[in-house]
Amino acid sequence: MSKKNSNVNLKNGFQNYGDLSKVFLNFKDKLNALNKKSYVVAVSGGPDSLALVALSESYKIFNNIRFYYILIDHGLRKNSYLEAKQVKALLKKKNINLKIFQNKEKITKNIQAQARNARYKIISDYCRKKSVKVVLTAHNFEDQVETFFMRLSRGSGLKGLAAMKPLSKLNSQVSLYRPLLDTKKKFLKKISKNIFGKYVIDPSNKNTKFLRTKVRNLRKSLEKSGIKYDQVFKSIQNLSSSKITLDEYLNKIFKELIKKRKKEILINFEKYAELNKDTKIAVINESIKKLKRNYYDLRSKKVGNLINNLNKENFKKYTLGGCLFFKKGDNLCLKIEKT
Repeated sequence: MSKKNSNVNLKNGFQNYGDLSKVFLNFKDKLNALNKKSYVVAVSGGPDSLALVALSESYKIFNNIRFYYILIDHGLRKNSYLEAKQVKALLKKKNINLKIFQNKEKITKNIQAQARNARYKIISDYCRKKSVKVVLTAHNFEDQVETFFMRLSRGSGLKGLAAMKPLSKLNSQVSLYRPLLDTKKKFLKKISKNIFGKYVIDPSNKNTKFLRTKVRNLRKSLEKSGIKYDQVFKSIQNLSSSKITLDEYLNKIFKELIKKRKKEILINFEKYAELNKDTKIAVINESIKKLKRNYYDLRSKKVGNLINNLNKENFKKYTLGGCLFFKKGDNLCLKIEKT
């Protein structure tokens, strides 16, 4: 597609471009519902994130919205910074400014998780600097289904199998929004190719030492066996709906049992003891979140160890998730552990 035609895509909201028009309208409706004046957009240079940039720029034409585009280079590969500069050059051709941050934190093990945490910290700090409350990411239909299979392989329960939520908390000040979760990669590739001409592929996406890559490589054989991604996605939506119902129940439990003081959380132990194990795990995780303003749940096995210790007559104290748990009168108390 010529440069002239690609500009038309952005300026007219992808009108008369078939499925791409539907993708933009879907994106537009979601951002209209959020109704924010500014966003930070996480960019990698791949087809998904470049499509998100294109959709954001087109949306900006019709709305008085500010988008800040940011790319984090972890320096995990020899040419990673060069690739980041290539992405910056691609966007510059469209008069789009991209800010590159280099992560200085050393990443040694559990590479994907450590890199994600470091990336979100940098993005969160940048959001605070720009007074932005929401970060947009390009997680899409395929990412959602892959996440489901990854969590299924790890023995996840309802919460894990409901996969990624469209809107989630990054921390107490910043939220993460995934407007493309129901959009297929093939459409995002079309958008990024039409607007930017090309995109940058991260070689690690083909590295089979990562579970996500292994799951991605299974797609053809799964679909040949009759396990279609469209049906799996519908199941994820059903699980997500069930999780919402469960969350409503849990929120009532949290209000009844959990009391927050200045520097501690009190849990009514008598009522807590009557709960089933899964609900007990949810109460412990919620208590830690309220105390530390941490938005990531601990693994059920770790919380289960605490629950087992609570049942012992000689229980005195237990450390979990950076918190100290101990009995205080009729309550289970937790405070942030002193280091």
